[in-house]
Amino acid sequence: MPVITLFSGSYCQEADVIRKVVEMSGYTLVDEPSLIAEAGKQFQMDESKLIKALRGKTSVFNKFTHEKERALACLKMTLASLLKQDNLLISGFPALMVPPDISHVLKVCIIADLKYRAGIAAQVEGLSEKDAVKRVHKEDESSVLWVDYLFGRKDPWDPELYDMLIPMDKNSVDEAAALIFTNVKKDVLRVTEASRKAVEDFILAAQVDMKLAKEGHNVSVSAKDGLVTLVINKHVLMLSSLEEDLKRIVQTVPGVKDIETKVGAGYYQTDIYRKFDFEVPLPSKVLLVDDEREFVQTLSERLEMRDLGTAVVYGGEEALSVVAEEEPEVMVLDLKMPGVDGLEVLQRVKSEHPNVEVIVLTGHGSSEIEKKCMEMGACAYLEKPVDIDTLTRTMKEAYAKIKARKKDE
Repeated sequence: MPVITLFSGSYCQEADVIRKVVEMSGYTLVDEPSLIAEAGKQFQMDESKLIKALRGKTSVFNKFTHEKERALACLKMTLASLLKQDNLLISGFPALMVPPDISHVLKVCIIADLKYRAGIAAQVEGLSEKDAVKRVHKEDESSVLWVDYLFGRKDPWDPELYDMLIPMDKNSVDEAAALIFTNVKKDVLRVTEASRKAVEDFILAAQVDMKLAKEGHNVSVSAKDGLVTLVINKHVLMLSSLEEDLKRIVQTVPGVKDIETKVGAGYYQTDIYRKFDFEVPLPSKVLLVDDEREFVQTLSERLEMRDLGTAVVYGGEEALSVVAEEEPEVMVLDLKMPGVDGLEVLQRVKSEHPNVEVIVLTGHGSSEIEKKCMEMGACAYLEKPVDIDTLTRTMKEAYAKIKARKKDE
Protein backbone atom coordinates (compact mmCIF):
# COMPACT_ATOMS: atom_id res chain seq x y z
CA MET A 1 0.00 0.00 0.00
CA PRO A 2 1.02 3.64 -0.36
CA VAL A 3 3.00 5.63 2.17
CA ILE A 4 1.48 8.42 4.25
CA THR A 5 3.44 11.49 5.33
CA LEU A 6 1.86 13.70 7.98
CA PHE A 7 3.06 17.16 8.96
CA SER A 8 1.20 19.08 11.63
CA GLY A 9 0.97 22.35 13.42
CA SER A 10 1.41 22.14 17.17
CA TYR A 11 -1.70 21.59 19.30
CA CYS A 12 -3.69 20.06 16.44
CA GLN A 13 -4.18 16.63 18.06
CA GLU A 14 -1.53 15.15 15.80
CA ALA A 15 -0.77 12.23 18.14
CA ASP A 16 -4.44 11.24 18.36
CA VAL A 17 -4.90 11.40 14.59
CA ILE A 18 -1.76 9.32 13.98
CA ARG A 19 -2.81 6.73 16.55
CA LYS A 20 -6.24 6.41 14.92
CA VAL A 21 -4.82 6.11 11.38
CA VAL A 22 -2.36 3.41 12.52
CA GLU A 23 -5.22 1.49 14.17
CA MET A 24 -7.33 1.68 11.00
CA SER A 25 -4.57 0.90 8.50
CA GLY A 26 -2.12 -1.32 10.34
CA TYR A 27 0.65 0.96 9.10
CA THR A 28 4.08 1.16 10.74
CA LEU A 29 4.71 4.54 12.33
CA VAL A 30 8.03 6.25 11.56
CA ASP A 31 7.97 9.29 13.81
CA GLU A 32 10.64 11.90 14.37
CA PRO A 33 12.20 10.35 17.51
CA SER A 34 12.47 6.88 15.97
CA LEU A 35 14.06 8.17 12.76
CA ILE A 36 16.53 10.28 14.73
CA ALA A 37 17.42 7.33 16.95
CA GLU A 38 17.99 5.08 13.92
CA ALA A 39 20.10 7.68 12.09
CA GLY A 40 22.15 8.34 15.22
CA LYS A 41 22.80 4.65 15.67
CA GLN A 42 23.56 3.97 12.02
CA PHE A 43 25.91 6.90 11.50
CA GLN A 44 27.31 7.29 15.04
CA MET A 45 26.01 10.84 15.31
CA ASP A 46 24.89 12.64 18.43
CA GLU A 47 21.08 12.74 18.41
CA SER A 48 21.09 16.32 19.69
CA LYS A 49 22.79 17.42 16.46
CA LEU A 50 20.14 15.65 14.40
CA ILE A 51 17.35 17.31 16.38
CA LYS A 52 18.96 20.71 16.00
CA ALA A 53 19.38 20.18 12.24
CA LEU A 54 15.64 19.59 11.94
CA ARG A 55 14.21 22.05 14.43
CA GLY A 56 16.88 24.57 15.32
CA LYS A 57 18.08 27.73 13.66
CA THR A 58 20.96 27.31 11.26
CA SER A 59 24.16 27.93 13.19
CA VAL A 60 26.09 31.14 12.54
CA PHE A 61 29.09 28.86 11.97
CA ASN A 62 27.31 26.51 9.55
CA LYS A 63 28.79 28.01 6.38
CA PHE A 64 32.16 26.84 7.70
CA THR A 65 31.21 23.56 9.40
CA HIS A 66 28.28 22.32 7.24
CA GLU A 67 27.03 20.56 10.39
CA LYS A 68 23.38 20.99 9.40
CA GLU A 69 23.93 19.48 5.96
CA ARG A 70 25.91 16.55 7.37
CA ALA A 71 23.21 15.81 9.95
CA LEU A 72 20.43 16.07 7.37
CA ALA A 73 22.36 13.79 5.01
CA CYS A 74 22.29 11.12 7.73
CA LEU A 75 18.55 11.57 8.24
CA LYS A 76 17.88 11.57 4.49
CA MET A 77 19.86 8.36 4.01
CA THR A 78 17.95 6.66 6.83
CA LEU A 79 14.60 7.87 5.51
CA ALA A 80 15.40 6.86 1.92
CA SER A 81 16.27 3.33 3.01
CA LEU A 82 12.99 3.01 4.91
CA LEU A 83 11.00 4.00 1.83
CA LYS A 84 11.84 0.63 0.27
CA GLN A 85 9.00 -0.58 2.49
CA ASP A 86 5.28 0.01 2.05
CA ASN A 87 2.60 0.67 4.67
CA LEU A 88 4.51 3.45 6.43
CA LEU A 89 3.19 6.55 8.17
CA ILE A 90 6.03 9.08 8.37
CA SER A 91 5.28 11.95 10.73
CA GLY A 92 6.94 15.16 11.89
CA PHE A 93 9.55 17.27 10.16
CA PRO A 94 11.11 14.32 8.22
CA ALA A 95 7.78 13.91 6.40
CA LEU A 96 8.65 16.95 4.28
CA MET A 97 11.96 15.39 3.17
CA VAL A 98 10.20 12.83 0.96
CA PRO A 99 10.54 14.07 -2.65
CA PRO A 100 7.32 14.87 -4.56
CA ASP A 101 8.14 12.60 -7.51
CA ILE A 102 7.54 9.47 -5.41
CA SER A 103 3.91 9.21 -6.47
CA HIS A 104 2.73 6.50 -4.04
CA VAL A 105 2.91 8.93 -1.13
CA LEU A 106 -0.13 10.70 0.32
CA LYS A 107 1.12 14.00 1.73
CA VAL A 108 -1.09 15.21 4.58
CA CYS A 109 -1.00 18.35 6.69
CA ILE A 110 -3.24 18.87 9.71
CA ILE A 111 -3.63 22.41 10.97
CA ALA A 112 -6.19 24.66 12.66
CA ASP A 113 -6.83 28.32 13.26
CA LEU A 114 -5.01 30.15 16.04
CA LYS A 115 -8.00 30.26 18.38
CA TYR A 116 -8.42 26.47 18.29
CA ARG A 117 -4.71 25.78 18.79
CA ALA A 118 -4.35 28.33 21.58
CA GLY A 119 -7.36 26.80 23.31
CA ILE A 120 -5.75 23.36 23.31
CA ALA A 121 -2.39 24.82 24.38
CA ALA A 122 -4.07 26.60 27.30
CA GLN A 123 -5.82 23.39 28.34
CA VAL A 124 -2.83 21.06 27.95
CA GLU A 125 -0.14 23.37 29.32
CA GLY A 126 -2.23 25.24 31.89
CA LEU A 127 -1.52 28.61 30.25
CA SER A 128 -3.40 31.86 30.10
CA GLU A 129 -4.98 32.77 26.77
CA LYS A 130 -2.23 35.31 26.07
CA ASP A 131 0.58 32.90 26.94
CA ALA A 132 -1.06 30.13 24.94
CA VAL A 133 -1.03 32.31 21.82
CA LYS A 134 2.64 33.07 22.42
CA ARG A 135 3.36 29.35 22.80
CA VAL A 136 1.70 28.54 19.46
CA HIS A 137 3.64 31.28 17.68
CA LYS A 138 6.87 30.06 19.27
CA GLU A 139 6.20 26.47 18.15
CA ASP A 140 5.52 27.68 14.61
CA GLU A 141 8.96 29.31 14.33
CA SER A 142 10.69 25.96 13.77
CA SER A 143 8.14 24.96 11.12
CA VAL A 144 8.67 28.23 9.26
CA LEU A 145 12.46 27.82 9.33
CA TRP A 146 12.22 24.20 8.15
CA VAL A 147 9.92 24.90 5.21
CA ASP A 148 12.00 27.91 4.22
CA TYR A 149 15.16 25.77 4.30
CA LEU A 150 13.63 22.98 2.20
CA PHE A 151 11.48 24.89 -0.25
CA GLY A 152 12.29 28.59 0.08
CA ARG A 153 8.74 29.24 1.30
CA LYS A 154 7.57 31.08 4.40
CA ASP A 155 4.21 29.33 4.93
CA PRO A 156 4.47 25.83 6.45
CA TRP A 157 0.80 25.20 5.71
CA ASP A 158 0.94 26.15 2.02
CA PRO A 159 -1.60 23.83 0.30
CA GLU A 160 0.76 23.38 -2.66
CA LEU A 161 3.07 21.32 -0.44
CA TYR A 162 0.43 18.70 0.35
CA ASP A 163 -2.20 16.44 -1.20
CA MET A 164 -4.54 17.01 1.73
CA LEU A 165 -4.78 19.86 4.20
CA ILE A 166 -7.19 18.96 7.03
CA PRO A 167 -8.48 21.77 9.30
CA MET A 168 -8.77 20.29 12.79
CA ASP A 169 -11.02 23.12 13.96
CA LYS A 170 -13.60 21.73 11.53
CA ASN A 171 -12.95 17.98 11.88
CA SER A 172 -12.84 15.59 14.81
CA VAL A 173 -9.94 13.18 15.27
CA ASP A 174 -12.09 10.32 13.92
CA GLU A 175 -13.15 12.36 10.90
CA ALA A 176 -9.58 13.40 10.10
CA ALA A 177 -8.33 9.82 10.38
CA ALA A 178 -11.17 8.56 8.20
CA LEU A 179 -10.37 11.15 5.53
CA ILE A 180 -6.74 10.03 5.44
CA PHE A 181 -7.59 6.32 5.41
CA THR A 182 -10.16 6.78 2.61
CA ASN A 183 -7.82 8.78 0.39
CA VAL A 184 -4.77 6.57 0.82
CA LYS A 185 -6.71 3.69 -0.81
CA LYS A 186 -7.32 5.61 -4.05
CA ASP A 187 -5.91 4.16 -7.27
CA VAL A 188 -3.92 7.31 -8.06
CA LEU A 189 -1.65 6.46 -5.11
CA ARG A 190 -1.04 2.83 -5.98
CA VAL A 191 2.56 1.64 -6.04
CA THR A 192 3.91 1.46 -9.60
CA GLU A 193 7.16 0.57 -11.26
CA ALA A 194 7.78 4.27 -11.88
CA SER A 195 7.16 5.21 -8.23
CA ARG A 196 9.47 2.40 -7.09
CA LYS A 197 12.10 3.79 -9.44
CA ALA A 198 11.64 7.23 -7.90
CA VAL A 199 12.44 5.69 -4.49
CA GLU A 200 15.65 4.21 -5.95
CA ASP A 201 16.53 7.64 -7.35
CA PHE A 202 15.98 9.15 -3.89
CA ILE A 203 18.22 6.52 -2.33
CA LEU A 204 20.98 7.21 -4.85
CA ALA A 205 20.70 10.97 -4.29
CA ALA A 206 20.89 10.38 -0.54
CA GLN A 207 24.01 8.24 -0.96
CA VAL A 208 25.67 10.95 -3.04
CA ASP A 209 24.59 13.61 -0.56
CA MET A 210 26.15 11.60 2.25
CA LYS A 211 29.38 11.07 0.34
CA LEU A 212 29.75 14.77 -0.46
CA ALA A 213 28.87 15.80 3.09
CA LYS A 214 31.60 13.53 4.45
CA GLU A 215 34.04 15.29 2.12
CA GLY A 216 32.97 18.70 3.40
CA HIS A 217 30.91 19.77 0.36
CA ASN A 218 27.50 21.40 0.35
CA VAL A 219 25.54 21.26 -2.92
CA SER A 220 21.99 20.27 -3.87
CA VAL A 221 21.72 16.72 -5.21
CA SER A 222 19.11 14.94 -7.32
CA ALA A 223 19.19 11.72 -9.31
CA LYS A 224 17.26 10.26 -12.22
CA ASP A 225 18.00 6.84 -13.78
CA GLY A 226 21.64 6.99 -12.67
CA LEU A 227 22.18 10.60 -13.79
CA VAL A 228 23.20 12.69 -10.79
CA THR A 229 22.66 16.44 -10.95
CA LEU A 230 24.64 18.70 -8.62
CA VAL A 231 23.51 22.30 -8.16
CA ILE A 232 26.05 24.79 -6.78
CA ASN A 233 24.30 27.59 -4.92
CA LYS A 234 27.26 29.59 -3.69
CA HIS A 235 29.68 31.65 -5.72
CA VAL A 236 32.96 29.88 -6.49
CA LEU A 237 36.21 31.55 -7.43
CA MET A 238 37.36 28.50 -9.44
CA LEU A 239 34.16 26.84 -10.63
CA SER A 240 35.78 24.31 -12.97
CA SER A 241 38.07 23.09 -10.19
CA LEU A 242 35.11 22.57 -7.85
CA GLU A 243 33.15 20.74 -10.55
CA GLU A 244 36.06 18.38 -11.14
CA ASP A 245 36.37 17.69 -7.41
CA LEU A 246 32.65 17.01 -7.07
CA LYS A 247 32.62 14.64 -10.03
CA ARG A 248 35.69 12.82 -8.73
CA ILE A 249 33.89 12.11 -5.45
CA VAL A 250 30.46 11.27 -6.88
CA GLN A 251 31.68 8.84 -9.53
CA THR A 252 32.81 6.49 -6.74
CA VAL A 253 29.21 5.98 -5.55
CA PRO A 254 27.74 2.71 -6.88
CA GLY A 255 24.84 3.25 -9.28
CA VAL A 256 26.03 6.60 -10.64
CA LYS A 257 26.09 6.45 -14.45
CA ASP A 258 26.66 10.09 -15.30
CA ILE A 259 27.12 13.42 -13.50
CA GLU A 260 26.11 16.94 -14.45
CA THR A 261 26.79 20.15 -12.56
CA LYS A 262 24.78 23.35 -12.65
CA VAL A 263 24.83 26.70 -10.91
CA GLY A 264 21.68 27.70 -9.05
CA ALA A 265 20.19 31.10 -8.27
CA GLY A 266 22.31 31.40 -5.12
CA TYR A 267 25.51 31.17 -7.17
CA TYR A 268 25.15 34.81 -8.18
CA GLN A 269 24.86 36.09 -4.61
CA THR A 270 27.81 37.57 -2.74
CA ASP A 271 28.45 34.60 -0.44
CA ILE A 272 31.41 32.38 -1.29
CA TYR A 273 31.32 28.57 -1.52
CA ARG A 274 33.42 26.97 1.19
CA LYS A 275 34.39 23.33 1.43
CA PHE A 276 34.87 22.18 5.00
CA ASP A 277 38.29 20.58 5.45
CA PHE A 278 38.18 18.03 8.29
CA GLU A 279 41.98 17.72 8.32
CA VAL A 280 42.86 21.38 8.95
CA PRO A 281 44.10 21.67 12.58
CA LEU A 282 42.22 24.93 13.10
CA PRO A 283 38.87 25.65 14.75
CA SER A 284 35.86 26.23 12.50
CA LYS A 285 33.71 27.82 15.23
CA VAL A 286 35.46 30.93 16.53
CA LEU A 287 33.47 33.66 18.27
CA LEU A 288 35.05 37.13 18.20
CA VAL A 289 33.80 39.44 20.96
CA ASP A 290 34.79 43.11 20.78
CA ASP A 291 32.91 46.42 20.80
CA GLU A 292 35.41 47.97 18.36
CA ARG A 293 33.39 47.12 15.27
CA GLU A 294 35.85 48.07 12.55
CA PHE A 295 38.69 46.23 14.28
CA VAL A 296 36.78 43.00 14.90
CA GLN A 297 35.21 42.90 11.43
CA THR A 298 38.62 43.30 9.83
CA LEU A 299 40.02 40.62 12.13
CA SER A 300 37.20 38.27 11.13
CA GLU A 301 37.93 38.77 7.44
CA ARG A 302 41.65 38.12 7.93
CA LEU A 303 40.98 34.94 9.91
CA GLU A 304 38.51 33.64 7.32
CA MET A 305 41.22 34.07 4.68
CA ARG A 306 43.19 31.60 6.80
CA ASP A 307 40.28 29.08 6.77
CA LEU A 308 39.03 29.83 10.27
CA GLY A 309 35.26 30.01 10.61
CA THR A 310 34.30 33.08 12.60
CA ALA A 311 31.24 34.89 13.92
CA VAL A 312 31.30 38.38 15.41
CA VAL A 313 29.41 39.94 18.32
CA TYR A 314 29.90 43.40 19.79
CA GLY A 315 29.07 42.99 23.47
CA GLY A 316 29.18 40.66 26.45
CA GLU A 317 25.46 39.96 26.71
CA GLU A 318 25.25 39.02 23.04
CA ALA A 319 28.33 36.82 23.43
CA LEU A 320 26.77 34.87 26.29
CA SER A 321 23.61 34.35 24.25
CA VAL A 322 25.57 32.99 21.26
CA VAL A 323 27.67 30.71 23.48
CA ALA A 324 24.53 29.27 25.09
CA GLU A 325 22.99 28.54 21.70
CA GLU A 326 26.02 27.60 19.60
CA GLU A 327 28.89 26.69 21.99
CA PRO A 328 31.84 27.78 19.83
CA GLU A 329 35.14 25.97 20.04
CA VAL A 330 37.23 29.10 20.67
CA MET A 331 36.30 32.58 21.85
CA VAL A 332 38.55 35.62 21.30
CA LEU A 333 37.44 38.04 24.00
CA ASP A 334 38.05 41.72 24.59
CA LEU A 335 37.92 42.82 28.23
CA LYS A 336 36.78 46.44 28.18
CA MET A 337 33.20 46.54 26.88
CA PRO A 338 30.08 48.42 27.98
CA GLY A 339 27.50 46.45 29.94
CA VAL A 340 28.71 42.94 30.69
CA ASP A 341 32.49 43.27 30.56
CA GLY A 342 35.02 40.69 29.40
CA LEU A 343 35.94 39.42 32.86
CA GLU A 344 32.33 38.58 33.65
CA VAL A 345 31.93 36.91 30.25
CA LEU A 346 35.07 34.85 30.89
CA GLN A 347 33.86 33.79 34.34
CA ARG A 348 30.41 32.76 33.12
CA VAL A 349 31.63 30.99 30.00
CA LYS A 350 34.21 28.90 31.86
CA SER A 351 31.63 28.12 34.54
CA GLU A 352 28.77 27.16 32.23
CA HIS A 353 30.67 25.99 29.12
CA PRO A 354 34.09 24.80 30.32
CA ASN A 355 34.95 23.19 26.96
CA VAL A 356 35.07 26.58 25.23
CA GLU A 357 38.68 27.78 25.03
CA VAL A 358 38.91 31.52 25.68
CA ILE A 359 41.72 33.70 24.31
CA VAL A 360 41.75 37.14 25.91
CA LEU A 361 42.74 39.87 23.44
CA THR A 362 42.80 43.32 24.99
CA GLY A 363 44.28 46.75 24.58
CA HIS A 364 43.79 47.65 28.25
CA GLY A 365 45.73 44.97 30.10
CA SER A 366 48.28 44.60 32.83
CA SER A 367 50.23 41.81 34.46
CA GLU A 368 47.65 41.69 37.26
CA ILE A 369 44.77 41.37 34.80
CA GLU A 370 46.65 38.73 32.84
CA LYS A 371 47.17 36.68 36.01
CA LYS A 372 43.50 37.00 36.91
CA CYS A 373 42.36 35.93 33.42
CA MET A 374 44.58 32.85 33.45
CA GLU A 375 43.35 31.91 36.94
CA MET A 376 39.77 32.21 35.68
CA GLY A 377 40.43 29.70 32.92
CA ALA A 378 41.60 31.63 29.86
CA CYS A 379 43.91 29.55 27.70
CA ALA A 380 45.92 32.57 26.51
CA TYR A 381 46.30 36.29 27.06
CA LEU A 382 47.30 38.57 24.16
CA GLU A 383 47.54 42.33 23.82
CA LYS A 384 46.52 44.57 20.93
CA PRO A 385 47.81 45.14 18.37
CA VAL A 386 48.32 41.43 17.79
CA ASP A 387 50.26 39.80 14.99
CA ILE A 388 47.79 37.69 12.98
CA ASP A 389 50.21 34.77 12.81
CA THR A 390 50.59 34.83 16.59
CA LEU A 391 46.82 34.82 17.03
CA THR A 392 46.39 32.00 14.50
CA ARG A 393 49.07 29.95 16.23
CA THR A 394 47.38 30.52 19.60
CA MET A 395 44.05 29.38 18.15
CA LYS A 396 45.72 26.28 16.76
CA GLU A 397 47.11 25.48 20.22
CA ALA A 398 43.67 26.02 21.78
CA TYR A 399 42.06 23.74 19.21
CA ALA A 400 44.70 21.07 19.90
CA LYS A 401 43.58 21.09 23.54
CA ILE A 402 39.99 20.56 22.45
CA LYS A 403 40.87 17.64 20.19
CA ALA A 404 43.03 16.03 22.88
CA ARG A 405 40.18 16.36 25.37
CA LYS A 406 37.70 14.75 22.97
CA LYS A 407 40.12 11.92 22.28
CA ASP A 408 40.36 11.16 25.99
CA GLU A 409 36.60 11.12 26.49
